[in-house]
Order: sequence, then C-alpha cells, then structure tokens
Amino acid sequence: MAGKSDETRAGVPLTNLDQPLFDAADATKRDLVDYLEAVADRMIVELRDRPLSVIRVRPGQEPFMQKNVPKYTPEWVETTKVWAEASKREVSFALCNDVRTLVWFANQRAVEYHPTLTQTHRPDRVTHLVLDLDPPAGSSEFTLAVRAAQLVRQALTDAGLSGAVKTSGAKGVHVIVPIDTTSTIEEAAAATRAIAARAERLDPDLATTAYVKDDRHGKVFVDSTRAGGATVAAVYSPRIRPGTPVSYPVGWDDLDSVAPSDFTIRNAIERLGDGDPWADQLPAPQPLPAELIEEGHTIPVARVLAMHEGKRRARARKE
Repeated sequence: MAGKSDETRAGVPLTNLDQPLFDAADATKRDLVDYLEAVADRMIVELRDRPLSVIRVRPGQEPFMQKNVPKYTPEWVETTKVWAEASKREVSFALCNDVRTLVWFANQRAVEYHPTLTQTHRPDRVTHLVLDLDPPAGSSEFTLAVRAAQLVRQALTDAGLSGAVKTSGAKGVHVIVPIDTTSTIEEAAAATRAIAARAERLDPDLATTAYVKDDRHGKVFVDSTRAGGATVAAVYSPRIRPGTPVSYPVGWDDLDSVAPSDFTIRNAIERLGDGDPWADQLPAPQPLPAELIEEGHTIPVARVLAMHEGKRRARARKE
C-alpha cells in the first residue's frame, strides 16, 4: 500500500483513508480503521495466538483471502508456520496479538478476520465447537436461521451443554460452544456432527445437515464442518457485505428481534459502549459427553460423504 501517509495510528503509518472501502460498503477505509481500533481490545481476545486468515479488498478488485503473510509484512508482526496438507507446504500465518497488528491489517484493507479454532500452544485441541446456521436465499432467511439456532440450543441443552450465539455478519447465525482440553480434535468434530444431527431431528422440515446445496430443498443448513483446522469469522469482525455489517453477539432471547444489518462498523461501537457482551455471554469451557462423541463417530463427515455422492452421481449420469 505505497503512498504518502495520511496519519499514524498505534505506530502504523496509514494511507488513502478517505477511499471507499468497497462497492456498497457505505464506509471508507478510515471507518474501518476507526472501528477496528475502537474494538481492538475485545476482538484481540478472540484472535490471540490463533493462525489468522483475512479477506482483503483492493480498489477495483474482487475480495481475496490471504493466509500466507506477504513478503512486505513488518518484522514486528508475529507469525507462525503451519503445515498445509492440501498444498504440501508450510504456510506462514499472522498472529494478531496486539492493536498495532490489527491496525496494520486495516491499512492493508483487511476487512474480514477468520481465526482458527486452535491456538499455537495447543494445536492438537480446538477451544470451541462451531455450528454455522446457513439459511436458504429469501426474504425471511435470517428468521429461518434464528429458528434453526433455537433447535441447536435445545440439542445442546439435551446434551448438558450450553453455547453463545452471534450473527455471522452475513445472512446466518453462529452458535459457539466453548470446550475444555480433554477431547481430541476428532472427538470434537464428532460431537459437532452429533449436535447438528440432533438439531435436524428436532425439526427436519426446517433444518438439514445435507452438505450438497441441491439436497437442502429450502431448509437451513446446520453446518457441522467447522472443525479441526477450520476457521470462522471472529466476533466483531466486519464482513464484505452491503453496509459493512459485523459479526455481533446477541443474547438468545433477543435473536428474534434483530437482523444482521442492525450491526455495522458505523454503529457497533456505540451499541457496545464500555461493555463486551460476547465475554459476558460465553459459558466456561465444558467437557464433551462421551455419548455425544460416540454418536458422532457413527455419522459420516459431511464433506467426505458429499464427495463420494458426487462421484456416484457423476457415474450415474455417464451410464
């Protein structure tokens, strides 16, 4: 991001602050910097020591996800190397552990922040389960996601667990379930599949665990695939959507009265005041029930099942 510095924040020279952030953002790069600097203390708690992927948007270009830090990354930005099995190489991820790093990312036009479920000091354990409620397209999509989230809440309660809920910042809902370190990554993934399946059984006309979109038939997808090395949009992270909404914590009892567009980089700080509703709502880490893990081990991994089904359908079409 070459060019004369407009001003300096947290020791980072900033440029082009008055440029539009992206089409339909209703915000400038300055708005992004202002927001992230203001929310930094709350957000860094969720980013700390987690390999970070960001989604950047340059003027006149499509947004792109950045995992490997660029060569021009300052030396003071902490990084960690992670082996990427798919590409058979080490990827150097940033660790966003301080305000300076977050402001630097903002100056690089990094709008979205997607940390891993694992931390660098314990890469063999996830710290939480994620149930991502992805509604079908339509005018009532968020309302459907809210109804599906309540199914997940009931499934958790039935299993003796509890979670917190936030808007995804897009069109859906994230249910986050903090867990302790007694379960392996594979066990946590199995438990997530079991919770999703139980939620689906509570109302199969509303919710589905079908990974293939064509098989969902207008239902809310209860996505249980955010496990292991997966990432999820961090709480308070902006999203590249019209109006630049942010992923925002909402109490279970308030879900029916909000919409994702209610929370943007222009109003979220005023809504937060001096508080941190996410920290207030998150339950303490919990052990996973053995029966939940056992049930999950009987459920195929959705991506793998979809891959085999895709191959089967391709063979059928040829025949």
